[in-house]
Amino acid sequence: MPIPEDVTGDEIDKDVRQELQSLPKTLAEDVAKNLVMVARLIDEDPEGAYGYSKVALRLASRVAAVREAAGFAAYASQKYSEALAEFRAARRMTGSAELWPVMADCERGLGRPEKALDMAGAPEVHKLDKAGQVEMRLVAAGARRDMGQLDAAIVTLQSPELASNSVQPWTARLRYAYADALLAAGRENEAREWFAKAVEADRDGSTDASDRLAELDGVEFVDALDENENESENESENESESESGNKEVEGGNEDQRDDSAASADATAAQDDDKD
Repeated sequence: MPIPEDVTGDEIDKDVRQELQSLPKTLAEDVAKNLVMVARLIDEDPEGAYGYSKVALRLASRVAAVREAAGFAAYASQKYSEALAEFRAARRMTGSAELWPVMADCERGLGRPEKALDMAGAPEVHKLDKAGQVEMRLVAAGARRDMGQLDAAIVTLQSPELASNSVQPWTARLRYAYADALLAAGRENEAREWFAKAVEADRDGSTDASDRLAELDGVEFVDALDENENESENESENESESESGNKEVEGGNEDQRDDSAASADATAAQDDDKD
């Protein structure tokens, strides 16, 4: 797949670059460029990112960072079975439990929420950092909802991290998930409160909490692009009507001129008869 000229491969994380040092220099550069493309496209064009990850995988399948990148690209493309296989491979190579929550979420994607819940109670969870534990809590709550256990999902999300007033990278998503679960359970007033708290914490717009809050408040937004298109259509219609009116006026003037000419001809004919 083509690599843009502005991609050098130097953009990758230093830890990943260190892993690639086990490869020949030229090969390492090629793999790095493909990994950069995966990171660049994964949010906006998951299928494109998946394509670049397959190239990197073909070039360096024994590098843990490559297997992890391939896993996230497959996950973003909803290829959960493939993602799970790549995450397992990366975990075997590193021995880290860091990928445990996303592996559990892949089980959810495959329609196995019970397996995800089993993983949420596994010893590996205790090896996770705070961010990883919050992520595992979100996955477990999602699994409960998959199983129709709304009240259990709400209880799962209730935690010191949810109650804390400090804003951490996971705060907005945790508050949003709690608000969404409350709303699904019919607790609209509480849901509104927590969507508002999610908005306060969502500094980078990672959720649509503000839209959900506005929806609960009965506020409707008009897309600026649609509004401009409507204005343009109205202007075009007005121009068409104006042109049509002008043509009618011009046609009327021509008719008047024809009538005047006919009248003049008739007068001239009468004068000739008199003569």
